[in-house]
Amino acid sequence: MPLPSTDDKIPVFNNFLDRTENTRNHLFFRDGKRKVDYVLVYHYRRQTTESKPSGIQGLAVISNDRVHVHVDEKDTQGGKRDPERAVNLGLADPAEGEKKALREEFESNLLKAGLEIERDRENKAHGIGFIRLHAPWPVLSREAEFLRIKVPTKKSYKLKKETGVSHRLSMLWRQLNNPFQPRVPDLPSHSETKFLSHCFSRDKLHLYNISDKDTFFDNATRSRIVYEIVRRTSCTQSYQTMGITTLIAKGVYDSAFPLHDGALHSAGEKKKNDRQLLHDEWARYGVFYKYQPIDLIRKYFGEKIGLYFAWLGLYTQLLIPASVVGAIVFLYGCATLDSNVPSLEMCDERKNFTMCPLCDRVCDYWHLSSACSTARASHLFDNPATVFFAIFMSLWAAMFLELWKRRQMRLSYRWELAGLEEEEEHTRPKYESVLLRKRLQKRRNRKKNRNEPERKVEDGADGGQWRQRVLSAMGGAVQAGPEKLTWTDWMPGYIISFSSILLMFGLTFSAVFGVIIYRITTSALMSMSPYPETRNNVRVVVTSTAVIINLVVILILDEIYGTVAIWLTELEIPKTEGEFEERMILKAFLLKFMNAYAPIFYVAFFKGRFAGRPGNYVYVFHDFRMEECAPGGCLIELCIQLSIIMLGKQLIQNNIFEIGIPKLKKLYRTLKGDSSTPEERDNQSSREPQQWELDYNLEPFNSLTPEYMEMIIQFGFVSLFVASFPLAPLFALLNNVIEIRLDARKFVAELRRPDAMRAKDIGIWYNIISGMGKFSVIINAFVIAFTSDFIPRLAYQYMYSDTGTLHGFIDHTLAYFNVSDFKPGTAPSSSQYSVMICRYKDYREPPWSPEAYQLSKQYWAILAIRLGFVILFQNLVMFLSVLVDWLILDVPKDISEQLRKEKSLLVEVFLQEEKHKLQLIHSLFLRGPAGKAQDQSAQALRQTLQTGKSKSRCRAASFSLFSRQLSPVDGVKHTDV
Repeated sequence: MPLPSTDDKIPVFNNFLDRTENTRNHLFFRDGKRKVDYVLVYHYRRQTTESKPSGIQGLAVISNDRVHVHVDEKDTQGGKRDPERAVNLGLADPAEGEKKALREEFESNLLKAGLEIERDRENKAHGIGFIRLHAPWPVLSREAEFLRIKVPTKKSYKLKKETGVSHRLSMLWRQLNNPFQPRVPDLPSHSETKFLSHCFSRDKLHLYNISDKDTFFDNATRSRIVYEIVRRTSCTQSYQTMGITTLIAKGVYDSAFPLHDGALHSAGEKKKNDRQLLHDEWARYGVFYKYQPIDLIRKYFGEKIGLYFAWLGLYTQLLIPASVVGAIVFLYGCATLDSNVPSLEMCDERKNFTMCPLCDRVCDYWHLSSACSTARASHLFDNPATVFFAIFMSLWAAMFLELWKRRQMRLSYRWELAGLEEEEEHTRPKYESVLLRKRLQKRRNRKKNRNEPERKVEDGADGGQWRQRVLSAMGGAVQAGPEKLTWTDWMPGYIISFSSILLMFGLTFSAVFGVIIYRITTSALMSMSPYPETRNNVRVVVTSTAVIINLVVILILDEIYGTVAIWLTELEIPKTEGEFEERMILKAFLLKFMNAYAPIFYVAFFKGRFAGRPGNYVYVFHDFRMEECAPGGCLIELCIQLSIIMLGKQLIQNNIFEIGIPKLKKLYRTLKGDSSTPEERDNQSSREPQQWELDYNLEPFNSLTPEYMEMIIQFGFVSLFVASFPLAPLFALLNNVIEIRLDARKFVAELRRPDAMRAKDIGIWYNIISGMGKFSVIINAFVIAFTSDFIPRLAYQYMYSDTGTLHGFIDHTLAYFNVSDFKPGTAPSSSQYSVMICRYKDYREPPWSPEAYQLSKQYWAILAIRLGFVILFQNLVMFLSVLVDWLILDVPKDISEQLRKEKSLLVEVFLQEEKHKLQLIHSLFLRGPAGKAQDQSAQALRQTLQTGKSKSRCRAASFSLFSRQLSPVDGVKHTDV
């Protein structure tokens, strides 16, 4: 039965499949043979309905401009009729008509490209339509050749086996490591035999082991090929150059994605698909102790996502030794706590160090022994082992980069990425829109200029004709030439972007300054409290609440800065997605780096440095004194600040947000889906949901940028200020063990399957990590030299101590102040102590010195030692980093040997093939008597091409072009040379 006229352009089939016809987990067309390689989704809306018989609701598959209609015989024989079906009698919105026309043109171009299409009937007033795409073998082979996809050949060789002690150690390591390996089928990359790989070519099919054309390319490769077709297919009706990305941006299509490999859980199936294997052996928290199946991840998601999880896995593994060393440093501090002389002197009440007031008027004098707990806690992180740990972590960062380069090279060899060329990137929809507006504006200007000579009579007849010809020629030249944006189009975006980034930096500094004001005012108000408990806990309350406020501000600004970075990059109008991603990453990193570390930088390098001294303090708003460091030093406050921000950011942003927000979105979609009419719910419940419907209900995949950004910020916490918090690697390790499984479940169960993108490396992220590793050396050097008391203790022990020990160190670091030198109104209004001299922490001359309260010689000597330590530390670490870089080869020796061997084997294979071709030519034209030899050779060649059972068949297949060209001259005599 023919389809009605309204459906002539785009044949469809009924979406409500029979439940008995389970076409292998609904991953195939209705015929059960052609696999769904890609899905396009769109929203449609119709205006009116008309009753139609059910005999026309069969399957219509669009296959290379051929329409096959299958009629449901049960309905036609039984005389049953379906309920009312929507037909296109009139569109509610003119925009819907334009979108439908664009879809028809786009799908027609996909048919011309060789794809096969199956789509649903629009049988409701409004709803979601699914278009399934299938790539047949001719299309797959053609695109694989264009994309230079490497595939294994028949030629193989055995990998070199280890012998001797190294072999026994390797076997022992494998046995010990076996319980931690995921139980997934061994991929070809794990076998002892290596097949040579070569870029796919249709002229060399005999080189490849093609047993089944339907399974020769895996699902990820098939979807990647189809994605390349739909991305470059043009839709000229909308004046756009490229297809699916622009059409999605314009709302013609809602989304486009490849399908997952079936259900998430295996229901009585003997063989699990790749998705189920990944779920069972990778995406469960119960397998947290196992390695990741990196090769299976790459096979399912593509190289780009595979490289991310390989990088994350190596980073997490290397956190294990860093965590162990950091725990040892912390335990060393605990073990030497009772023998630490400076903390013992601070806790000794017999020393009776009377300290100057911490605030004006309301604060009283206090004894240094009251800060005993702070001093003891500071020693846990500020001890001689901290310097060793800082050097170790700087080398750890350098080693991490070198080991990743080796790991990346191994993966590049195993995944056939060694000769991967940069693929041509298509233009972004935003760029095309701006280009289209510019083209239309130029067209209007040309029309205006063409009409101008007609309005100006005084130009004369000849002059007017000449000018009109020139303008027409110029207009034609502009129209014929390629349009592109110039610096005048980009400059406004760059200016806005630069000024906005400066504004965001100012916003970050304003937030930090606001927290500083909060600390100062809260300290002053709590010090005025009549309750002794409140006054005694001022520092603890103010520090903890300020850090929590900092954490909340960081979380809020992080979300704002991520959106701002995307918006600013859009203003710059990048041409390709690669340019857009790199610029957006750089902006987001700069903003989030400053946001996360600005409060920590303040505590580490600025707090207490500009507070002044008794009698000459620095004030904010003329009333509030700048805050000072704790009696035990600023390092303990830096430790508290770093630990709370790091742990809170990981717990709230990285885990709760990643788990809670997707759950809320899924709940919202479920509640929104329940708002359909009762008839629609009954129809949907009467059939089993298709795989494309299940995947459409999942969250769309955007990019890996949030995942990388999260880990890079954590890497900064681990490497930049590790001298103040040796337990940072341990907490990062615990977080990453959960993070890997959380990301795995998100990719396998909660996100639509991403497009399989190829990549040689992790891109700009490597440069960011490398820069942070070098920056961490400088930061740790300054933290040890200026924030901790390591240098003052060292200088006192070897320069000023009479006994060569640290006895008397506390007294040496405290300066004297005569209370009579207080400014009027700043001395304690009522004091329980009768004090003439109070102490404060600084290196200044005493009040009885001719240069009272000036910086002492000890201050300048210690400052010189601090700067000398920074220079020595940086040069030492840089030298050791270069040494590590030299010792660890970027390309492993076995990989370089195998690459050379494969290159020589490939050359041998192609030389052998050319040799056989020449032999065939000689056998055809240069043997025996001319006529008989030629006839026999031609007959042998025909038999070889027909049988296909011998090696000659393979050799002749690649020479088919020569045979086709020479076939018309069978009856011509040739003369032997």
